[in-house]
Amino acid sequence: MPITHASKTPERKIDPSQPLILVEHLDFAYPDGHVALRDLSLEIKQGEKIALVGPNGAGKSTLMLHLNGILGDGSGLRVGGLPLNKQNLPVIRALIGLVFQNPDDQLFSPTVFEDVAFGPLHMGLPEDEVLERVKEALAHVDMNGFEERLSHHLSTGQKKRIAIATVLSMRPYALILDEPSAGLDPRARRGLIHLLRDLPITMLVSTHDLRMVAELFPRMVIMDEGRIVADGQTAKLLADEALLDAHGLEKP
Repeated sequence: MPITHASKTPERKIDPSQPLILVEHLDFAYPDGHVALRDLSLEIKQGEKIALVGPNGAGKSTLMLHLNGILGDGSGLRVGGLPLNKQNLPVIRALIGLVFQNPDDQLFSPTVFEDVAFGPLHMGLPEDEVLERVKEALAHVDMNGFEERLSHHLSTGQKKRIAIATVLSMRPYALILDEPSAGLDPRARRGLIHLLRDLPITMLVSTHDLRMVAELFPRMVIMDEGRIVADGQTAKLLADEALLDAHGLEKP
């Protein structure tokens, strides 16, 4: 379900009986011929919080960029029962919020308020709802009072929170985050963990931070060489040292 109450805008229709995200037999190669995804299938139910782990080059970021149509043609992908095609793409991009690893890729307006308001404004929402969504999103990431701050003057941890707020202001059904704890000092990392734990939203998080995975995510998906090689309970997979070692992962 959405992170908050229903929007005043027309409701985005999805089929609640279907997985929120369904990937079936997905293949993808870049123009240079590098095969990044190989016959990949994945099902994510509403409310799940899932860690996506694996070595560099495993295909994690490529998969994430498929989930809201940045890469690929949508073949083999459904979101809320909707096929990912040109007609459904605007709805699906509102349903699936993608947060990049580097917050500077997401923050481009002069002030925090303008960054967080950008999505709702481009949805054509009235001013009062834009203001409501900005306030709500900043509250979710504990950044109230930062509206007039200059985004590029914030710390890395603060920027990551604002980047998440820019997506939450769209009221998505799921968050897709790429390496959210990368580059954070211990205090900022701990604050991010509390934030992700408390957000009541479906979540797929690509990360190398296996200590965070053990703490936050009941389900873990391991990728290597473009394939899903394991998918199951986090505690069970993290206890399998041979599995972790085979795919370049260290037990936390």
